[in-house]
Amino acid sequence: MKSTSIRMKPLIAANWKMNKSIKEADSFIKEFNKFCDSNTADIVICPPFTIMPSLSGMIKGTGIKLGSQNMHFEERGAFTGEISPLMVRELNCEYVIIGHSERRQYFKEDDALINKKVKSALNHGLKPILCVGETLEQRQSKSAMKVIKNQIAGCLNNVDKYEMKNIVIAYEPVWAIGTGKNATPEQAQEVHAYIKKLLSEIYSDSIASKVRIIYGGSVKPENAKELLSMKDIYGALVGGASLDAKSFAAICNSV
Repeated sequence: MKSTSIRMKPLIAANWKMNKSIKEADSFIKEFNKFCDSNTADIVICPPFTIMPSLSGMIKGTGIKLGSQNMHFEERGAFTGEISPLMVRELNCEYVIIGHSERRQYFKEDDALINKKVKSALNHGLKPILCVGETLEQRQSKSAMKVIKNQIAGCLNNVDKYEMKNIVIAYEPVWAIGTGKNATPEQAQEVHAYIKKLLSEIYSDSIASKVRIIYGGSVKPENAKELLSMKDIYGALVGGASLDAKSFAAICNSV
């Protein structure tokens, strides 16, 4: 059930991954604005790099915020195929997804590298959406919480309490991403509460209470309302369901 205390404003972020052209993005925004009537959540869209400049113009004045799917930790250099925090900022980007499970799995990003990206993002005025989460094997072996603890400790190394106000943590059970399997609201809430507890231990109860911990794992219009009603779930990182304007609007409207 929802807490009776005043809640932080939820954040609903769309991760379009490697999808959408400029034309498709334009159609999406026009349709999304027709169906989304939510003013109770911060809405972020994280498109492919190729359409970020165009999308930045499309969402101007709508209240929708722009996010990046990734970034390098260096400002410039011989890093073929990468994009720097300076380049991201130049596009009026406010958020950046860091440590997504697909980056960890396919591009072998570890906690040490992710930590460099988190620190760089903060130093350049970007708000990291830091992803953590366990695989199916790790959950079945009952080591999920240990994995989460190690990821939080490693990825937030040398991040001070003043910087935490600009960090969003996304819990994404890897086994529930694009698999059709869903974590139950109770399973998600259990991990969110644990992450909040870890932040309290590392920083303080006060700091932990101000960090938005959002859920990412096959979020759909059908399960969004129940997930977002959980006490410690303050938003969602939406993948496949964010590619359809009506579907994403329904999720945003469920807050």
